[in-house]
Amino acid sequence: MPRRSYDQYCATARALDAVGDRWTLLIVRELLAGPRRYTDLHADLPGVSTDVLASRLKDMEREGLATRRRLPPPAPASVYELTPRGTALLPVLTALADWGTPALGERRPTDALRAHWFALPLARRLAGLGAAVVEVRLDEGVFHVRTDGGEPLYGDGPADRPDARLTLDADTCIALGDGSLPLDRAMREGRARLETPPRDAPGGTPSGAVAPPAE
Repeated sequence: MPRRSYDQYCATARALDAVGDRWTLLIVRELLAGPRRYTDLHADLPGVSTDVLASRLKDMEREGLATRRRLPPPAPASVYELTPRGTALLPVLTALADWGTPALGERRPTDALRAHWFALPLARRLAGLGAAVVEVRLDEGVFHVRTDGGEPLYGDGPADRPDARLTLDADTCIALGDGSLPLDRAMREGRARLETPPRDAPGGTPSGAVAPPAE
């Protein structure tokens, strides 16, 4: 069945024909972290039903936003990944994150949270560090971001060999992401710690502090 269309000769309407359905852009957010299995997508999209997720993924394949790839043996699974057209939605997701940050307020009891959801607004704030991969550690979890324009933009969990490691809390992460708190001030106030892990020991103890970009 073809998807519903606004039937308007307008670039905005055409874009919404492709990504305007509920959950589609959040699936893009997850796939910006790289190829994901269906079960992993479902786990990191709390609230979506299996039927809706399957339908949205099919729609995204038809629109040329994502593809499904069978993993080589012995892995008995497939993964979904973004096409270049899907990856081109990164500025859209970043702009939406910027626009939505002021509406976050206090976390509600019903709000789900995954640490890597902070990656989009935070990534560009770390671009001046001179570190290609920054591992970010929160009480809620660990993720890593690329600041050199490489792909994928971010990933869930620790990085194999991060160039820097940033430890902070969720409130500080939000303030860094929306630009209201510069990183050097967060470090001076003891709200964040930026360190360089040993290059010969991935996941090892950090070897020393890193100077942040000037405020």
